[in-house]
Amino acid sequence: MSTLNNILILFVAIFFYLLIARFLRKLLHAPAPPIIGRGLDSNFRRWMQPAEKVVARSGIRNGMTVLDLGCGSGAYTTFFARAAGERGKVYAIDLQPKMLAQLARKLLKPENADIHNIEFKEADAYHLPFENDFFDAVCMVTVLPEIPDKHKALSEVLRVLKPGGFLAVTEFFPDPDYPWRSTTIKLGTREGFILDASEGNFWNYTVRFKKPS
Repeated sequence: MSTLNNILILFVAIFFYLLIARFLRKLLHAPAPPIIGRGLDSNFRRWMQPAEKVVARSGIRNGMTVLDLGCGSGAYTTFFARAAGERGKVYAIDLQPKMLAQLARKLLKPENADIHNIEFKEADAYHLPFENDFFDAVCMVTVLPEIPDKHKALSEVLRVLKPGGFLAVTEFFPDPDYPWRSTTIKLGTREGFILDASEGNFWNYTVRFKKPS
């Protein structure tokens, strides 16, 4: 079988996967289950959605206090932590304790022994356990479309962000909840954020917003 035929079969398989997955998500709207945590936190996933691009587009710099909202099993949490550096801190928030348990086990691995600036808490996006104007940046990687009441969640994000702080929303096409970039931009600007940057392509993009000063 030719290479062209193999590529065509792959694209057809992806198309039907997305079609079925999106249909099921319409019927069963819920966060990604912990059983797929390892898949979400895999090198294959990060090959499709490179961590260095997510970090750079999110605007994270040394010394920042960062919220990884909907961190799941921590696919990007360690990368955010290293970017924030020893003077910075990352708070990893998820509403599913089994996801946080996977992140805790990940941080015990030898390759993450250098990371000491992550704190995780069980909470939902509607009730963030932080003071007003607390964070320099909030990152949501393939999370926002899973939240039923996006208005309430984004209002909370706006509350905990410092004036001039960033909200980075990252999405990629294979996710069953993938929204158009224009949809993400409308969600953010409608809630009072200022569009700061929009980077990436159709397959993998990050929209970065800023809280008005």
